Amino acid sequence: MKFIDCKKISFSYSESENKSAESKIDKMENLAVNNVDFEAVRGDFIAVLGHNGSGKSTFAKLLNGIFIPTFGKVFVDDMDSSDLKYLWDIRSKIGMVFQNPDNQIVATIVEEDVAFGVENIGLESDEIVKRVRKALFAVDMVQYAKKEPHLLSGGQKQRIAIAGILAMKPDCIVFDEATAMLDPVGRKKIIDIIINLNKKENVTVILITHFMEEALLADKVFVMEKGKVVLKGTPKDIFSDTAEIKRLGLDLPVGADIADKLRNFGFNVDKNIVYDDELVEYILRSGLKDIEYKKLLQYDEKYSQDKIIEVKDISFVYGEKSVFEKRALRNISFDIFKGEIAALIGHTGSGKSTLVQTLNGLIKPSDGVILYRKRNIWENNVDIKNIRKKVGMVFQYPEQQLFEETVLKDVLFAPLNMGFSQGEANDMAVKALKMVGIDETLFEKSPFELSGGEKRRVAIAGVIAVRPEVLILDEPTAGLDPFGRNQILGDIKNMRDKYNMTIIIVSHSMEEVSLLADRIIVMSDGEILINGDCDEVFSNGKLLEKAGVSLPCVNTIFRKIIDRGVSVPLNIYTVDDAVEFFKERLCSS
Repeated sequence: MKFIDCKKISFSYSESENKSAESKIDKMENLAVNNVDFEAVRGDFIAVLGHNGSGKSTFAKLLNGIFIPTFGKVFVDDMDSSDLKYLWDIRSKIGMVFQNPDNQIVATIVEEDVAFGVENIGLESDEIVKRVRKALFAVDMVQYAKKEPHLLSGGQKQRIAIAGILAMKPDCIVFDEATAMLDPVGRKKIIDIIINLNKKENVTVILITHFMEEALLADKVFVMEKGKVVLKGTPKDIFSDTAEIKRLGLDLPVGADIADKLRNFGFNVDKNIVYDDELVEYILRSGLKDIEYKKLLQYDEKYSQDKIIEVKDISFVYGEKSVFEKRALRNISFDIFKGEIAALIGHTGSGKSTLVQTLNGLIKPSDGVILYRKRNIWENNVDIKNIRKKVGMVFQYPEQQLFEETVLKDVLFAPLNMGFSQGEANDMAVKALKMVGIDETLFEKSPFELSGGEKRRVAIAGVIAVRPEVLILDEPTAGLDPFGRNQILGDIKNMRDKYNMTIIIVSHSMEEVSLLADRIIVMSDGEILINGDCDEVFSNGKLLEKAGVSLPCVNTIFRKIIDRGVSVPLNIYTVDDAVEFFKERLCSS
């Protein structure tokens, strides 16, 4: 029996509910969801994919009555979401966990936050206590029941948000990119919780995600484009259609991507290979030639040994000498060299964001010294405003930095604020926008009308307009679809290669790090664990595990081959490097 049944639903943000159907038909524009049929039975695990702006989040909000369809009907357990008498019943059956847990946490104590929903549906106190404890136990957060949510890491907050939904005992939970901002270990914990809910509790799961490896875990996959469902089927059905997935601007899972590229080189790789284990089986069946492996130099050493930033034994304490005192950084020391791309990785709450904010004086260390071009940035005769001009910062949610009426005005703000003339500022803004690939046709648009990827690029342009020598990017691709992510990564590489800009990037994506970084700094609990190149860092599996960091997916495939008794190198981290290795060594094609 259908639990959720969507019949040709459409939704437009531009139409108010009190307009007549005829008026809606005449004036309907830019449908966010367009004529979608969708159904789910109890216990389904469904992944929903699509680029930013494809309508996924709007569709999710139609399922539990946050939005009511402009056209069509949503039925949940045969209840019509457009009938107000059913609205609260529908919302109690379908819970939603959003991308940013801070948008969902309302109380000042963890257990009170988890109790908020069940209190509002009028349960007795004893039942509320039981449900809260059970929900916290399910997400492994019982020990944090009396803590304040704002003191928790992003991953812990997300688990609290899930617990708040679990306490209401919904039949279905919609996860709207709920793992997008988490470190790899935190993401795995959330996915493990989701799988457990689905398999053991028979909770229907609808998972909206940009991570293809997560989509592989689902029973069914729906792919959206321009508000429509354009593909639906099992993960194998969807990811076997490699040409369509690429046309849609989506990633393939790593195993499927390697298999597809090998096929393009003439290897007879089964088109149905989409899972890593299937690729490993193919490799083992084909056999590998015993040829010495000499890895090509992965990174061009474009950077010099000219130290541009020196961090010497810095520490930082939040709320020093108060009941909320928390040490975020402990005795941190490292150097940043002119022209390099340095990546900062570690678990959520490891101190990465605090550290990068000390580098241009947004935060003053409690102890230690930071030198820019050999000068202490906190000396009395140093202009901190000039330091911030030279060391630019793009924050974790860069679209929150946008505020002006037009794209061009937004990018003009920084150079004008730094004292440049209108003419100079205009030239600087136009050059910065072109540097990040923003077309002139967008200059007079509101920045809030742009896609997620375009917003990020405009925010980056607003920082680089004042020509910083160092650019710090805190999770610049988090929450973006593959197309937007690849544009940002291309911009980063271009700024270093073409303009010799020094880049410091904070990231949870080991794939991005292995593609871009000359050097990786690994943090855990406010300390540096490792500081080295990819080979030095990714060979330290136990330390990485402590730091909440996983290996790149490609490297995991090579480790599986080794586990099957075949010797292969472990210093391969990207799909292209893996394809190059297999292309030369596979015995059969």
